[in-house]
Amino acid sequence: MAEAGAVAGPPPEGVRWPAEWEPHRATWLAWPHNEETWPGRLPAVEAAYREMVRVLAAGETVSILVPDAAIAERLARELDGLGPAIELHVVPTDDAWIRDHGPVFVKDPAGGSRALHFGFDAWGGKYPPWERDAAVGSAVAALRRVPCHRADFVLEGGSIDGDGAGTILTTESCLLNPNREPGGGEPEGESGRTREQMERRLADWLGARRVVWLGEGIAGDDTDGHVDDLARFVAPGTVVCVGAEGAGDDAPVHAENLRRLARATDASGARLSVATLPSPPPLIVDGQRCPASYANFLVANAGVLVPVFGAASDARALAILGELFPERPVVGIPAADLVVGLGAVHCLSQQEPA
Repeated sequence: MAEAGAVAGPPPEGVRWPAEWEPHRATWLAWPHNEETWPGRLPAVEAAYREMVRVLAAGETVSILVPDAAIAERLARELDGLGPAIELHVVPTDDAWIRDHGPVFVKDPAGGSRALHFGFDAWGGKYPPWERDAAVGSAVAALRRVPCHRADFVLEGGSIDGDGAGTILTTESCLLNPNREPGGGEPEGESGRTREQMERRLADWLGARRVVWLGEGIAGDDTDGHVDDLARFVAPGTVVCVGAEGAGDDAPVHAENLRRLARATDASGARLSVATLPSPPPLIVDGQRCPASYANFLVANAGVLVPVFGAASDARALAILGELFPERPVVGIPAADLVVGLGAVHCLSQQEPA
């Protein structure tokens, strides 16, 4: 049964998922508070968040979910002066990864905004509890007073990327992973999530007319291969992908994804243009490989927020993205602490189209 304020089933036919570079009404964040995610690092993570808010607030509303009134009062003081359009909403969460547990905003044929509330199971049941995160989609839709459509299947925002014109990038290792949906929702006798099934869902819910399937994700990625660490649309017909050169043990993954992109076409039938990003050096913290990637950037109204890791490759990554987004400042966000939580800037944000 759909939650109060949410309607079961997909949005109207003809829905469009705007590209991230299209104008935003707001960017949504969920303030970090889970010590288990960032043991001993929450102060540094909060500092990175404040820098994200500073850049975002220069061009759009920043809507932040906070776990309780006390944190809301503290943040109202700390963020004062960063911009006039910072909203604090008390909505309890289990963690901060709003890209994956928050709603995906789409436009209906009349131009109205709608929120899609997909299922969320903490990346295949890896990190209980997740009940509060699983309720965020409808909560955000209610705050914005937009229609909310509740899906009966899991789909994380970091597992998909779109060009705003019907082409979606994703990965087989994530979207077809049976841990997201035991049984796959298919008729009796069938199991798992199939390409055909997921392409139907992406068409019905996001208006996809072409799905470009990449392969696997990078080392250290606990999401089973989210595409936002691999390849991203940066303009109609143009994708930036992490390159294989200098990628170490991730080189075969990137080489295969580049091979697939080289033969891919978008929804109009045109071949994709592909640029490449470097890889930062492997980042290992307390024996754990962290999924550090420059592809985990966020395109905002006032700039492009790019995770940086204090590496020599940072400057090259920023320069490449500066060439791809010549009309927006490209700003490095210190992410060596963020990525200890196994995600970075894009994972921690969700845009709401204007």
